[in-house]
Amino acid sequence: MRSTPALWMIFLLITSGCAQNKSAPEAKTVAEVMPAAGPEKASTPQSAPTVNANRAMQYTKEIVAIGPRPPGSAGHKKVESYILNRLKGDSVEHDAFTTKTPVGEFALNNIIAKYPGTKDCVIVISSHYETNYPLKNYVGANDGGSTSGLLLELANHFRGKKRDGCSVWLVWFDGEEAFVKWSASDSLYGSKHVAEKWKMDGTAKKIKALILLDMIGDADLNIERDSNSDPKLLDTVYAAATQFGYQSHFYARELGIEDDHLPFKNIGVPAVDLIDLDYGYNDSFHHTSEDTLDKLSTKSLQIVGDVVLNVLQRLELQ
Repeated sequence: MRSTPALWMIFLLITSGCAQNKSAPEAKTVAEVMPAAGPEKASTPQSAPTVNANRAMQYTKEIVAIGPRPPGSAGHKKVESYILNRLKGDSVEHDAFTTKTPVGEFALNNIIAKYPGTKDCVIVISSHYETNYPLKNYVGANDGGSTSGLLLELANHFRGKKRDGCSVWLVWFDGEEAFVKWSASDSLYGSKHVAEKWKMDGTAKKIKALILLDMIGDADLNIERDSNSDPKLLDTVYAAATQFGYQSHFYARELGIEDDHLPFKNIGVPAVDLIDLDYGYNDSFHHTSEDTLDKLSTKSLQIVGDVVLNVLQRLELQ
């Protein structure tokens, strides 16, 4: 994933020699990006369910222990099997397809776990699970690992429970990363594929919201306000964070981010990207061998997981 760079960030990237796909664009001040304060609405959830962050971190550790997992590798097959084993007994759809890339054809697979509700609508929570193809010795602890682990923990909340509201679908996208260099044609392979599929079969019209999680395990958590995300969903996320007292970890700057939510935005699905794009000093850990477990925090998984569950409650009340 990448974002629209400002001149000052281009200068930083050039001087630091740090090439990456997910770069930082023009930033705005905290005062410019904060939602206006106002009275609590009657639709504010009174209870606030929480995730088991220790369990989410354990899943993350087990995913990272598999090692690099670029498409076409043994690690990629192993992480697919790992996720599916954790979802055993759930309703799981495989969106398997073959795609052309700058380095040849690859078999990819979006994994979709479905938890039915009583209403004819869907809320999607998503992540990507593969690692960057060109990078060697890259385990993607934060980038793909943390979010995949958190999605597995969210599955524990929905499994075996009757939902009085929209169905919830958890989606592990494949092929988010570029195979050579990030571009409109070399990126977001899995999300583009399933977005087009859902557009054609009518599913897209039933999706109330798509929440994308990316790079949210950073111990120094600062979730961006993404200008490519739905404004109403951005405000709902901030209201949820505020209910928990987590608001200091959200929206210190505003960026225009290219990520797996864009294919859905482009077909009219309200979508929001929860991402911390400043990973290490000047984003120095991102897409490097330094993206390891010691840079992550269970607290960060707690914050994002709790906010996501609270956002679901709020969406059901809207």
